[in-house]
Amino acid sequence: MKTSYKKGFTLIELLVVIAIIGILSSIVLASLNSARKKGRDARRVSDIKQIQLALELYYDANSKYPTSAQYATDLVADGFISALPRDPLSLLSYAYEAIGSGTNCTSYHLGAKLETVGHSALSSDIDYDAVLNSQCTGGTWTTNADFTAVNGGFNGSADGVVYDVRP
Repeated sequence: MKTSYKKGFTLIELLVVIAIIGILSSIVLASLNSARKKGRDARRVSDIKQIQLALELYYDANSKYPTSAQYATDLVADGFISALPRDPLSLLSYAYEAIGSGTNCTSYHLGAKLETVGHSALSSDIDYDAVLNSQCTGGTWTTNADFTAVNGGFNGSADGVVYDVRP
């Protein structure tokens, strides 16, 4: 008697394997998306600290901070930073507001909107709503689409994801 065995997989076995692979890949992609958000947020915090350092170097050289209108050009042109960092997702500049009277800017407000609610950097930021009448002459705050125009744009308490710093 002759027995024949067919080698291969049945259709059911193939469908089960494809379903398992699909489930595993969706889990991996979901966790990667979260890691990407956290990575972009870490870069935003790092960028803000780099800009803050450049602003302090500018202050040491000029005894004032740049006005909002001069912010982007002066920091790069005077060599305090090689290029002004931009948001990694929207590619927009970070929000900046010069604070003081006239063109004598004695302070500033700098911020970025994070993607992760409850990010650890949010526990050490300022959460200060800017006051429109305390802005220096030379322009309003440098904005981007991530910020609302209320109170100079830094309304960190409303959505809880604005990382903002001051000197």
